[in-house]
Amino acid sequence: MSVLGVYGVPQAASLIYYGLHTMQHRGQEGCGIVSVTDDGRMLRHRGKGLVSEVFNAQKMEELAGSMAIGHVLYTGAASRSVDNIQPLFFHHGSGDFAVASNGNIVNAALLRDELESRGSLFHSMTDSELLAHLIKKESSEEPRINTLVAALKLLEGAFAFLIMTKNRIYACRDRYGLHPLSIGRLGDGYVVASETCAFDTMGAEFLCDVRPGEIVTIDHKGIRSTFYTEERHHCMCAMEYIYFARPDSDIEGCNVHAYRKESGRRLYQEAPADADIVIGVPDSSLSAAQGYSEASGLPCEMGLIKNKYVGRTFIQPSQSLREMGVKMKLSAVRSIVSGKRVVMVDDSIVRGTTSRRIVDLLRQAGATEVHVRIASPTMTHPCFYGVDTSTLDELMLANHSIEESCRLIGADSLAFLSYDATLRSACGRSEMCLACFNGHYPTPIYQSIEDVNK
Repeated sequence: MSVLGVYGVPQAASLIYYGLHTMQHRGQEGCGIVSVTDDGRMLRHRGKGLVSEVFNAQKMEELAGSMAIGHVLYTGAASRSVDNIQPLFFHHGSGDFAVASNGNIVNAALLRDELESRGSLFHSMTDSELLAHLIKKESSEEPRINTLVAALKLLEGAFAFLIMTKNRIYACRDRYGLHPLSIGRLGDGYVVASETCAFDTMGAEFLCDVRPGEIVTIDHKGIRSTFYTEERHHCMCAMEYIYFARPDSDIEGCNVHAYRKESGRRLYQEAPADADIVIGVPDSSLSAAQGYSEASGLPCEMGLIKNKYVGRTFIQPSQSLREMGVKMKLSAVRSIVSGKRVVMVDDSIVRGTTSRRIVDLLRQAGATEVHVRIASPTMTHPCFYGVDTSTLDELMLANHSIEESCRLIGADSLAFLSYDATLRSACGRSEMCLACFNGHYPTPIYQSIEDVNK
């Protein structure tokens, strides 16, 4: 998922449209935009599918105003409903507002039970609706920032929220800093985005990151900061660097391409292979393959071609769709790999479906050996923060050793990047969430590991 906001720029919804296109890799199941007209009315359009499928010229003309927020949806099969497509829009006597979120609240079930026991009715499974119910609205005299601070203090987990009223946008980030959220300047206005790559498309200049535990208020006075907690950490999700973010994005001062390239260099130092060529799995592994190639002296070749019209298979909502997507997504270049000992660099192994299929493709194309090198540690634990790896049964390396996994995917050898190298690749970071690799969750988990497989 990703969030995007624009304040103080004419035709804000059109800018959101192009920005969401740029971040389409973060979600492909649905999208939406809410805009605020000059007279304070909120307008919304949302739907299932890609940005280009949901919006057309007529819809964009209807979304008038110089302030808007948008969202692209990535979700599991259990929550694929129009009701879950954000931003969500709420009417209230204290003032209408819209909310969009990225991430996952780990104590959401407990909070929902408590709210429902007090009479709240939920129409979606989103964290945005949960936050809307938590924001106290009994008194229209109390400043919205105070009620927002009180609501955010109740949340545990990974989140980036955008809340838009008729006058301003609030950009909020969880106290652990698990997901990115950045602010840019565009003319006399501002842009807020899950990834900085959207700024380039929209013509905005990077200004700053929203810090962990921070609420940034954006309105006619400019931007100002409020911290809702004193407990703050910089535990950015490692998968943002490894997989989710685009190579041209910067995450807390570290370029994603530079991170992946450095991880490839370190991967060679830790796991060299006797081979003829290096190939990367498009697109998220190409930078790591380049780093591995430069460190090893082996040529980096385009041994795999990606069909650009097929989306990411990892974020497909079911296993059958993922397997079909892998078959459509990649093809091996026979003239490049035939008769060669190949080092295949990939970003991660989750279920093993993609790795097994790619190794088969390379062997069918004539590769004599396939040595798989993964530019991340072994993924052995479920993620509770918004990555679709919620059960242990889904994780190959949680159930099999590296040697067993090597046989299962049909490779000649298999090796992974170490925890230390993963952290050191990120421009000297001292903190990072590696929970899916080592089980050290930065937040309390309101669900036992035994419950994960139920």
